[in-house]
Amino acid sequence: MKIVIAMMKHETNTFSPIVTDWERFENWGAHFGKKVLEKYENTRMPMAAYIHLAKKAGAHIVTPVAAEAMPSGIVTAGAYARMSNAICESIDAGCDLALLDLHGAMVAGPAMDGEGTLLERIRSIAPGLPIAVTCDFHCNLTQKMVDNCTALIGYKTYPHVDMYEVGLQVGRIVMDSMEGKNTPVMTRVQLPLLAHTLKQGTDDQPVKSLVSACTQAEKQTGVLAATFFGGFPLSDMPDTGSSTLVVTDNDKNQAKITAKKIADLAWQKRSEFIYHCSSLTDAVDRAKELSDYPVILLDHEDNCGSGGTQDVMAVIREIIDQDLDGVAVAAVYEPKAVKEMQRAGVGTKIKLFLGGKIAIPSLCLEGKPLEIEGQVKVLTDGQWIVHGPMYTGVQVDMGPTALFDTGKIKIVVVSFHHEPWDTGVFTSVGIQPEHEKYLLLKSRIHYRAGFAPIGKQTIHCDGEGVTTSRNDLLNYKYLRRPIYGLDKDVTFKI
Repeated sequence: MKIVIAMMKHETNTFSPIVTDWERFENWGAHFGKKVLEKYENTRMPMAAYIHLAKKAGAHIVTPVAAEAMPSGIVTAGAYARMSNAICESIDAGCDLALLDLHGAMVAGPAMDGEGTLLERIRSIAPGLPIAVTCDFHCNLTQKMVDNCTALIGYKTYPHVDMYEVGLQVGRIVMDSMEGKNTPVMTRVQLPLLAHTLKQGTDDQPVKSLVSACTQAEKQTGVLAATFFGGFPLSDMPDTGSSTLVVTDNDKNQAKITAKKIADLAWQKRSEFIYHCSSLTDAVDRAKELSDYPVILLDHEDNCGSGGTQDVMAVIREIIDQDLDGVAVAAVYEPKAVKEMQRAGVGTKIKLFLGGKIAIPSLCLEGKPLEIEGQVKVLTDGQWIVHGPMYTGVQVDMGPTALFDTGKIKIVVVSFHHEPWDTGVFTSVGIQPEHEKYLLLKSRIHYRAGFAPIGKQTIHCDGEGVTTSRNDLLNYKYLRRPIYGLDKDVTFKI
């Protein structure tokens, strides 16, 4: 048996000014051929699960590409073609099965539905090919995606710590179908719900109960997989939003009933999916009153893991104005500042105009650099291996990295975007995060993977940035309307 295993992943924030070209994929991780096996076989990614299944089956494995970029703006036509062509050429060369690790919220220059367009193209090349697909929890699921694969599944965790397990699950479903053990059929139910990402943590309500409903559904005879997708609200396309998907063994009616039941539960809880902002000044005031450390401060509106520029200084400026002491920050994206610190050398005291170099036209925000003095404490190449529960075994590359210390604040400054979901963002530059008073993280929910075990309390800091939860500030052009979270008097019926 010949199996094509490939990855093409990007969560596209169509309001982000960050260009998503091929270089951005290379910065995070883009590999071809045998290099894919080397990079992913010993991780906890869906790719590793697929490789495990293929080797167990004694198959000949073809790995045309494994490419992922940190969330950012629309994927360029050239980058999309490079990935999708590599996959389709391998399919065209002949294979018995395709195991694909996709995201589900990719918007590319030539394809608003990046994943659906890829799958439709594969179907046209090989109409009868069995195709298994894993998608992110934040997938904006389209009917084109469902119609052009054999079985599709999404993560049940956010932070995403079950990627390997769902890869095994969907891979086994499709491989069993090839042996005549099942006949997968799928039903998708789309909700008119634009759920805020900050309200999608799977350890919290309302999503915790929806994941439980999916897990319970999978215990029913005939239900092969059940997924609730929170959706990615910052990707402006018609299908953006929450949905459910159920895979059954040749029972379309069971799939429809089960998917609708889970969707109805989500709709009952719709008000719980909306995050309500508060004063940044008040948030930092609350942090000053706490004494059980470390306290996690979330600069969530500038989270590069959802497409943020990661150089907005509003929250850092506020903690300086309020004279907060004992703060470690991860991370500020500022390649120019890193170069200045490299020229100065470790131990040198310098003045920087840090951050604020990238304007955000979608929010009419100009860059506001922060004038700040401190000492260059550490310089590194920014490379380290994740040992925490999310992206386990994957090598992170933050690009040339520096640690800047003002005396009261230690700031990790990076040259490539990276969301701090693992403590390695600090330990790689010599900081022991469990011993800091405050950890200011440019993250939303993923930080919990590495920092929840050490953080005593968490405070949301509503600053500025393109990962805002104030979606009414964004000019949606393609999103279907009306939709709950933006509009009033929204109804839901199938």
